[in-house]
Amino acid sequence: MEAEDFIYGTRAVMEAIQNGKNIDKVLIKTGLKNELVHELINLMKEKEVAFQFVPIDKINRVTRKNHQGVLAFVSPIEYTDIEDVLPMVYEKGREPLILILDQITDVRNFGAITRSAECAGVDAIIIPEKGMARIGADAVKTSAGALHLIPVCKVKSLTRTLRFLKDSGIAVIAATEKTDKIYTEGNFKRPVAIVMGSEDSGISAPVLQLADEQLKIPLLGKIGSLNVSVSAALMIYEAVRQRG
Repeated sequence: MEAEDFIYGTRAVMEAIQNGKNIDKVLIKTGLKNELVHELINLMKEKEVAFQFVPIDKINRVTRKNHQGVLAFVSPIEYTDIEDVLPMVYEKGREPLILILDQITDVRNFGAITRSAECAGVDAIIIPEKGMARIGADAVKTSAGALHLIPVCKVKSLTRTLRFLKDSGIAVIAATEKTDKIYTEGNFKRPVAIVMGSEDSGISAPVLQLADEQLKIPLLGKIGSLNVSVSAALMIYEAVRQRG
């Protein structure tokens, strides 16, 4: 992890938030209580900055400097609202192609997926606030800079966002092995949001239940799954193929 990826110390983190720095998440040592930390927590709630209490070891693994039990991860990108992206896509006369990532925790996979999405002209990537690989310098590097080019939307609730997309006329297509329908048989010509889940557990049940269509990539060998970045590329480029 590079030094510019994080800020440490209670006052330094507070100043960063007050100055509009793009903070991904703040870690606070479990049990840490003082007036300044109380101020920090109130500020984070006001500015809607994600934070969590963690064992001191988790902070020490990032830095051993005088962090005072407070560490903030800084995002190298500006996040976008999906509500702002859709009108712009429709104004250009295009059918939206959105990619939704559910529980992708490997930074290299995330970067590779973003690179494929940008190359294929995906309009936006939606990620949840929790349970995702953190977007830092490593992710940007692995994406070959694509994270600076494609809108990334971080949301508190994937299910709420999926309902918004469906209400906006966008079909939700889930990539899952829990179906018999092959991905080339899906309809990608309409406005579509493709959902990819983690290699370990796939798409979470509440998200999968909201899918309008479930598709799988056939596996003919002995290994039970493809790398998720490869699966995502196949799904995205099937949309590109169908749209001509």
